[in-house]
Amino acid sequence: MLAVDSYSTASTNVELACVPDDTTGLERIMLAAQGDLQRLLSSYFARPIFIELIYAHCSPRLSPASPNNPISQSRQVHLVCASRTVCIATSTVTITSPDCERLFLDEKFPIGQTFRQLRRHPKFSLLNVETRATDGKRELRRTYKLETEGFVAEILEVFPDRDMFVRGEAWLAERKDDLEITCASSTDTKPEWLSVRKGNTVH
Repeated sequence: MLAVDSYSTASTNVELACVPDDTTGLERIMLAAQGDLQRLLSSYFARPIFIELIYAHCSPRLSPASPNNPISQSRQVHLVCASRTVCIATSTVTITSPDCERLFLDEKFPIGQTFRQLRRHPKFSLLNVETRATDGKRELRRTYKLETEGFVAEILEVFPDRDMFVRGEAWLAERKDDLEITCASSTDTKPEWLSVRKGNTVH
């Protein structure tokens, strides 16, 4: 097991094994999140974190979810802050409880909020952690499982740019600044089709 969470009357200890050597303290907090990542990201950025559904493919719902009639869904969502994607989460959810089916599929609570609505603390298993370089960005990835009676989710989360955990607010503003510069450049440059030729002079 890559994550061990233990406690006694006098201490609490969270051990994360097999994480990259250069993982920062803040990144370790995110890697240990147990269904509350959206809340932690909102605390870090001091802004709302919105969930954008990219796709959700559900198995047929011919009868209420039960151990004999599990309902599954594969889905991907983007966690977005200030118009920037801070995490891409791809998951497979298995539901065997009518209450979980109602909350997740009918009322459409995200995975983390489903556990909060159930008032349950899920069993957490960290399955894998890795880093990659993609398009000049440093990605941080984790695969993990959250389980409670009637509801199991296996999730791959990709943090697309580890600089977000170093630069914070400046990282959030970076894309906005780039867009403003691009728009200003487009405005300052006179399109060729607007040029009017009179004699040898272009106006």
